[in-house]
Amino acid sequence: GAGTWVGGAVRAARTRARDLAPRSPGARADFVPGTPDLSLFPRAAWASAHRAALAGLPHQDLGYPDPRGLPRLRTALAELLARRRGAVVDPERLVVVSGVAQGTALLGAVLHARGIRAVGVEDPGSPQHSALYAAAGVGTVALPLDEEGPALAPLRRSGVRVVVTTPAHQFPTGIACSARRRAELLDWARSVDGFVFEDDYDGDFRYDRAPVGALQGLDPERVVYAGSVSKSLAPGLRLGWLLVPDALADEIVARKRTTDLGHPTVDQAAFAHFVERGDYDRQLRRCQRAYRERRDALVAALTGHFPGVRVSGIAAGLHLIADLPGRYGPEERFLARVTAAGVAVRTLTAYRHARVDDGVGLEGVVDPEGGDGSAEPDEDRGAGGGDEGQGAGGGGEGRGAGVRLVLGYAHVPPARIREGVRLMAEAAAG
Repeated sequence: GAGTWVGGAVRAARTRARDLAPRSPGARADFVPGTPDLSLFPRAAWASAHRAALAGLPHQDLGYPDPRGLPRLRTALAELLARRRGAVVDPERLVVVSGVAQGTALLGAVLHARGIRAVGVEDPGSPQHSALYAAAGVGTVALPLDEEGPALAPLRRSGVRVVVTTPAHQFPTGIACSARRRAELLDWARSVDGFVFEDDYDGDFRYDRAPVGALQGLDPERVVYAGSVSKSLAPGLRLGWLLVPDALADEIVARKRTTDLGHPTVDQAAFAHFVERGDYDRQLRRCQRAYRERRDALVAALTGHFPGVRVSGIAAGLHLIADLPGRYGPEERFLARVTAAGVAVRTLTAYRHARVDDGVGLEGVVDPEGGDGSAEPDEDRGAGGGDEGQGAGGGGEGRGAGVRLVLGYAHVPPARIREGVRLMAEAAAG
């Protein structure tokens, strides 16, 4: 019989799908942190890994997978994380997830089911952490930093039993958690029968000294460790992992099963092949060389165009902090000028959470339902006092009255970095 025909009027009525991916439209230079150089994605090696994975994948592996992930990939990741990050890895307690975001969401759901209604988050810190826990019905308590990492006294007073931290290279300040503070965090977790969630978002990129091992390696039963390929390969792959303490493993796996029935099998097999034959190590070395060059270009450009600038957080990661002297403030005027010049930047203020008063614990939790019992954030208070405290939390008089920028450089070629800093300096000068 006759087929079904779609009329021209119906075809014309179709609408184009919108792209809701985050962008900086129209920017002549984009220093917004969080994005790697996507042009470094190893297309040929990844395509080869996919072909090899498909050629060798047993038919049964195309069925619904183990919610923890393919055993082959979990085994490969266990070796990789032990070797590169000093993690203590049992492949049976490794869960493949679609990035750190899903790992956070899974933990949030498990904590909520256990009756936990608040976790501690670093201040300043990633707004994504608070948003993901809020979606799970778990509130957040903003905890200040000092020069060694999360400040212990406010953490102990907070009443929380779970804290989220980025110890290798704190986001966004760049603080590397000291050995003493790492031990103190784990002692705290044991004392409250709690957990530390370690977001190792850029721990593979360390430039001027030996890498700092994962906190998880010091106590695998108190640390939930999360990592991904979002900075090393591409965030669009949506591929990451959780290392889970035994006390949480069954609940995390059950939640993963009901969430999505497991991660795509072919992608897992391809990544396992990619890791096993050394392609991932080669990619990390390639990125490290490129990002070190860009970091150096940004530091040189900043010191050349902004006399008196103080740069920190440069030993690792994909961004740095530029502390501009007071004459470049106030912040609102600076942002207006550089934005008008086509330069996209973020200030440290953008990563501040609502801060509870130092004497307030869970009474000041930011409620995921929208209520906020916390005190107003004190933007003039440093996290630890003195210059180091300002480096951790921002604010203060003198230099702190200027502008504190969080500048991403991984995705910006050196020539564009130099041009962008020049444009920024010209705009700031008025």
